[in-house]
Amino acid sequence: MAGHSKWANIKHKKAAQDAKRGKVFTKLIREITVAAKLGGQEISDNPRLRSAVDKAFAANMTKDTIQRAIDRGAGLGGAGNVEELIYEGYGPCGIAFLVEVISDNRNRTVSEVRYVFAKYGGKLGTDGSVSYLFSRRGQIITDKDNEEDALIEIALESGAEDVIKLDDGTFDISTGVADFSEVEKRLKSHGVISSYSEIVMVPDSPISIDEEATKRVISLIEMLEDLEDVQNVFTNANFEESFIDSIQ
Repeated sequence: MAGHSKWANIKHKKAAQDAKRGKVFTKLIREITVAAKLGGQEISDNPRLRSAVDKAFAANMTKDTIQRAIDRGAGLGGAGNVEELIYEGYGPCGIAFLVEVISDNRNRTVSEVRYVFAKYGGKLGTDGSVSYLFSRRGQIITDKDNEEDALIEIALESGAEDVIKLDDGTFDISTGVADFSEVEKRLKSHGVISSYSEIVMVPDSPISIDEEATKRVISLIEMLEDLEDVQNVFTNANFEESFIDSIQ
């Protein structure tokens, strides 16, 4: 989990750069549309939609833009054939990858994803080829300004399964998928601010890699995330902080 948490923090910092390029809006709109399509347009009854809308507001998206995305997902504005897909594959050093996408053209998307893997000596796998190496979990990473004992008590009483203090002073809170929304809501009600909050795929047995492999794996992740249709990328690489810091 530690390697994944470190990468989550890097992604959070990278989000500001993505916002400047406008990419974050495209990804958020697609997430809102699919969330509304799968779980309905009522935000109060759809935890995934509520989370997506919260992120959209945090990114300064307008209410009208958010509502249009919800309407498309609910079938009121022509959502078309937008669908959610997961691609599985292997990257440098046999590192397993799960790539979550939202696409309106799966032929285009798979072609782009396959090209990126090939560029770094990896390849796409078949369904189920690597997904068995991961478990779906809720992950919340807090800001630094929290008192440890109080935070742990609040998190565990809210239904969290584990709380780990990271080296940078933030806290990594792990939950079951079913409990994620309730834990997130209760933490907010106690004034706990999160810098990262997602349903993620956590590797059951992370693989440690050397500095050179870390550079290649991170480059592959970033190139995948730069694809318009890609929402999330997960790997079973265990990133050493010293290696990551050296390439920032």
